[in-house]
Amino acid sequence: MKQIIPEKSSEKVAKFLKKNSLHKRDFAEMIGVTLSYVYNLIDETVPFSTRGTTIERIATVMDIQPEEFAEYRIPQEPILIDESVEIIKDYIKENKLSIVSFLKAFPRKKRIDVVDILRGALPVPIDYKELKLIGKTLNMPEDEVYMMWENRVKQVLESAGMNIYSNSGLINSMFDCAKKYLETNLNK
Repeated sequence: MKQIIPEKSSEKVAKFLKKNSLHKRDFAEMIGVTLSYVYNLIDETVPFSTRGTTIERIATVMDIQPEEFAEYRIPQEPILIDESVEIIKDYIKENKLSIVSFLKAFPRKKRIDVVDILRGALPVPIDYKELKLIGKTLNMPEDEVYMMWENRVKQVLESAGMNIYSNSGLINSMFDCAKKYLETNLNK
């Protein structure tokens, strides 16, 4: 029997960068580390990260599970899966986009936030224009972007202590006004 030697994490990253023609600088920005760290990581002059956040970001950009890296330790706290993030991931697949090409559609400074949204560390943005940019990139219908935004606003209100059910009249009125505003001002 031939022994299977697991691929080193640094080699896995190097192959990914080469295969996707992704510059180390872009990769560093997407995962929130310095360019020199990426060079040292690939050259194996520093050990591969054991920091969960870094490994999860690397895995998200590579579109693999973080458990594929030997250095990853599964967190003890459960990760909450946001339905909106799953919708975004479905649209990425539906549009036949790689994670890298999806990330490149955003300004450099926003890419790490999008990575953190995809890995479940950040919620979808509450800023409608930011959410609309994600939707536009994925060819999402505007009503679906709006529903995602409305759900996100409701989450924020509930987490701030508002009972959205006993205040349903106020909430419905607020969202009716928001819809009218968006119809007249953002579609110009």
